[in-house]
Amino acid sequence: MFSKNNHLLEIYLKSKEKLIEKENLDENVIYNGLNNGSMVLLGNINHKNVEPLLIGQPAKIKINANIGTSPLICRIDEEMEKLKTAEECGADTYMDLSTGGDLDNIRKNMMAATNMPIGTVPIYSAAKKWQDMGKDIDSISMEYVFEEIENQAESGVDYMTIHTGLDMEAVEYANNKRLTGIVSRGGAIIAGYMIKNKKENPLLVDFERLLKIAKKYNVTLSLGDGLRPGSLKDAGDFAQNKEVLNLSKQVLKAREYGVQVMVEGPGHMMLNKISSQIKTMKDLIHNAPLYVLGPLVIDNGAGYDHISAAIGASIAVTAGADFLCYVTPAEHLTLPNKEDVYMGIKAFQIAAAAGEVALNRKDTVILQEKMSQARKDLDWEKMEKYAIDSKIVAERRKDFKDEKECAMCGKFCSMKAR
Repeated sequence: MFSKNNHLLEIYLKSKEKLIEKENLDENVIYNGLNNGSMVLLGNINHKNVEPLLIGQPAKIKINANIGTSPLICRIDEEMEKLKTAEECGADTYMDLSTGGDLDNIRKNMMAATNMPIGTVPIYSAAKKWQDMGKDIDSISMEYVFEEIENQAESGVDYMTIHTGLDMEAVEYANNKRLTGIVSRGGAIIAGYMIKNKKENPLLVDFERLLKIAKKYNVTLSLGDGLRPGSLKDAGDFAQNKEVLNLSKQVLKAREYGVQVMVEGPGHMMLNKISSQIKTMKDLIHNAPLYVLGPLVIDNGAGYDHISAAIGASIAVTAGADFLCYVTPAEHLTLPNKEDVYMGIKAFQIAAAAGEVALNRKDTVILQEKMSQARKDLDWEKMEKYAIDSKIVAERRKDFKDEKECAMCGKFCSMKAR
């Protein structure tokens, strides 16, 4: 990969020492992972204030926070507050999925406010701008879509979800055989274009054009799961697997060009099928980093989908998933607010830690032992320090901060007695 992408090599050499320290990995592990494509290093050459981020096991599991306006709720100040919350709570990246307001200006302001890598789904903004011109989304010009992709790449976007794996056969199956059809917004826009114009997916057919744009700016392509299952009943079906097979070929093509790629994974899936599905996907995509949304393990957890998804995510990590897209309590209901962002990140930090403990990752295991020792010692300051959510530890202890024991056991504390 390095021999075909000078930008990647330059970014790696500049950030190498920080990466080694942050990930606690040998230099050769990182170099080889980036060179063979099992890791990616997020960092657009035009995103001057970005802190390059390594994704791909055995690097630490990373978490993304989706934010952004909608056509119904467009409060820019609130989105900036959500971005601040995401960064403070420990998200590793954010995706601006805005579809309301001045999209270019929103993205510009977000990028100026943080050094976290930014991801986008360019088809969203292309469709919104197309609709603002009074045109039907299904008639969108694919030339216009490619122009938007290049516009965002030039502006400094570090990674982009682009739905390159849909084909006509899989779309027809999803529309006619599935319970929940196509649940990906980007996938639905592409499918609408394909059906109206009776044409194959231009992002699949003209994939090389996309690669040239990505290589120019060192944009990491996140090959989108436009046909991910939106219900347990549709999980693992023909449409989903056909898309993955198309993405499998595209991973190899991207590596030939020297373009970094991730692949996006399933949305809803039965608990007992997650491990085998993730392992199969990792094999099919040639061990490229896998970016998963959940998977959600039940369909009727509305209001608590962050819990359902975190359960699935922890299992996915043990099977090879590398990058987790958080799910918030607002999933399937409304646009998340600042509190939803907070809860989503904390749920997925738990999922990442649970997966890493199961994989016996040294740093995470040691952290659990430190927390246990603090509990044994009734050392509340250290418990607050080592907790995933130190804020809630302090909040729940505030009325009893002068007491050594917790308010449940008091003087009957088993830790103190033994």
